[in-house]
Amino acid sequence: MSKYSIIVPAYNEEKTLRLFYNAVTPLFATLQEDYEIIFVNDGSTDGTEVVLEELAEQDNKVKVCSFSRNFGQQAALLCGMELSCGDAVIAMDADLQDPPEVALQMIEKWKEGYDIVHGKRRKRRGDGLFKKATASLFYGFTRKITGLDLPQNVGDFKLYSRRVVDTLLSMNEHDRLLRAQTGWVGFKQTFVEFDRPERVAGSTHYTVKKMVRLAQAGIFPNTEYTLTLPIKLGLLFGFCSAACLITFIVLACSGIDFGGLTAWLFPFIGGLVSILLVCQGLANMHTAMIYREVQNRPKYIIDKRINFDK
Repeated sequence: MSKYSIIVPAYNEEKTLRLFYNAVTPLFATLQEDYEIIFVNDGSTDGTEVVLEELAEQDNKVKVCSFSRNFGQQAALLCGMELSCGDAVIAMDADLQDPPEVALQMIEKWKEGYDIVHGKRRKRRGDGLFKKATASLFYGFTRKITGLDLPQNVGDFKLYSRRVVDTLLSMNEHDRLLRAQTGWVGFKQTFVEFDRPERVAGSTHYTVKKMVRLAQAGIFPNTEYTLTLPIKLGLLFGFCSAACLITFIVLACSGIDFGGLTAWLFPFIGGLVSILLVCQGLANMHTAMIYREVQNRPKYIIDKRINFDK
């Protein structure tokens, strides 16, 4: 008999948690197999912790881990993986935008022999044009510069086999984007398509700042593109400068008045400074990421655990 671990990161989700629990438990009970629901309270400031403690008290299949502060969704997913003991691990959002019935379809695919089953969204209700456009741009750009197989319209709603979970846990990076790392580890993968509904309650907690940080975690550890970009820009700018110099010589030899060198001076200097600042900024971002790795601080700090001894 198999056991399933459902990992649910929760940040200020007090309005959705009971709805999620009431939707998931009857479905998984139909499997007549063992399961656990691991809620990771990611430093919530509302009543999330209280609701989770109540759920854990009434059902010992509900396990709760609370962080000492907000460490982010990727850290919460990683923590859930480390605490899980299922043969298959399913990551889901607490807002029911990841339909529980789709998780059962993922289990069927896992039983067919797949190690990673992605939930692929056909439609995304509730997502604005800006979010859809930036997501499409991010996936396309990341695939191009990293070479990773990062599927479009796929988020963190996935099923992982135990050997995939163990492989991901063996990777020690602090800055992670699990959906990118699943492309790197390989194994046998497939998709289950679904229509993503709107949130059942509350509002999204993904700010632009968090999305930028997530993109950074997905791109920088998985490519050397940004490190080689300065030399590419330098060669391009050197070619443009040489072309301008040849043009000036030809114009001067032809006796054509083109305004003199000073006409080109300011845009030339401005372009050069811009390229230097961009290159320096990219190098600084890599340096900051290396610094965090060298610090080797914990990826998260657990303040409280409930039902993990049962």
